[in-house]
Amino acid sequence: MNSEQTMKTASFRNRTTRRGFLRGLGVALPLPHLLQFASAEDASGNLPGSQRMVLISNNLGVLPGPFFPQQTGSGYELSPFLKNLAAFRDRFTVFSGLSHPAVSGGHSTENCFLTGAKDPTGSGFRNTISLDQYAVEKMGRRTRFPTLNLGVNIDRGNRSLSWTRDGALLPAEDEPSDLFRKMFVKGSPGEVARRIHKLNEKGSILDALSDDAKRLQKRSGPEDKTRLDQYFTSIRELEKGLSTAEEWERKPKPTTERPEPEDILERTRFFPKLDLMLSMVQLALESDSTRIVTFMVDGFATPVFDISDKEKSLTGYHNLSHHGKSLDKIRQLEKIDHRQMISLAQFLQRLHDTREADHNLLDATTVLYGSNLGDANIHNCDNLPILLAGGGFKHGQHLAFDSRNNTPLCRLFVSMLQNMGIETDSFSSGIGTLPGLVSA
Repeated sequence: MNSEQTMKTASFRNRTTRRGFLRGLGVALPLPHLLQFASAEDASGNLPGSQRMVLISNNLGVLPGPFFPQQTGSGYELSPFLKNLAAFRDRFTVFSGLSHPAVSGGHSTENCFLTGAKDPTGSGFRNTISLDQYAVEKMGRRTRFPTLNLGVNIDRGNRSLSWTRDGALLPAEDEPSDLFRKMFVKGSPGEVARRIHKLNEKGSILDALSDDAKRLQKRSGPEDKTRLDQYFTSIRELEKGLSTAEEWERKPKPTTERPEPEDILERTRFFPKLDLMLSMVQLALESDSTRIVTFMVDGFATPVFDISDKEKSLTGYHNLSHHGKSLDKIRQLEKIDHRQMISLAQFLQRLHDTREADHNLLDATTVLYGSNLGDANIHNCDNLPILLAGGGFKHGQHLAFDSRNNTPLCRLFVSMLQNMGIETDSFSSGIGTLPGLVSA
């Protein structure tokens, strides 16, 4: 540690009080974004080498009427929105009657879609670990990026699908060009050396924080010691992740014939941005840069936008979703939701057309599409629109559960985890797998 770092560390120690330090443990663990590099011990053999997972959520959902089929089982008639996915009818399952128990409060639930954390509007709420990060803990690190957390028009400081075990937000990447460079541009030897030096600097800061925590532990009560134990666990995970990140910095990156994408800066170009980022997801999976992707489509932060070349939305996406049964707004929302399904179909087609050994990428990738809102117009969080494609499941059906007494969505998450070779019988509010959904 150089003299400047030593002075910064000393200043930190002088400013830190016992109670203030402990409060910080729950609010923002040091360097929370580094948890993207953290991993458990490699559980070799637990995961089929090609198994992948993509988790997509639009935080304003879709109109429920045209989304859900009227019939159940394998002989159901495709709903108006699902007709856009007709080519993949036998490769996806649509669900109704799923939600997160005790997760209500309208838009505040958007950060709970992959966690199922209860009472997000309650005093002292703290989020829990998200599905993607839980899978990384169990699987171990097998790729350069254990997960990629992406977004479109996302408010990066307040919204994310990806959360650490301590409930810290992991900010989403929303610029395709930056993502491209991270995946494919290694940089000069000097640039690599500088990145490794930064990782070592962060390791030195962790050492200092760990020393502070050990001193505080000696004069802490039982409740504080529990939180400090969680803190030490996070530090150990970060230390492992820093070491692994340095190893990957020294390895050559994959190559691609695709040119670096040009970022679309205008939030009004909502669908071009969505399609571009979905193409980057396909490229990340094809290059095996990662095997787990989270992707939040942030309608809440989307202003008046282009529905097509000839039509703009009447208002911002959020206000439009509160249609109040206005026929003009509903007509536009129907066009928007149809267009979303087209984007999803194109993404599934790209995965299907990408060959890998003796199968295609769609067969090796479980794709979840859904929302934290069942009906954005009234902030309803029941009967969430959920669709699952690919991943080697037996598809081609509408699995309908009780529309009033919903089944926990996290039971679907348990099924997805088991399908990836992860041995678990529970996740968040989900105990056991989801009835009716089985692997092929």
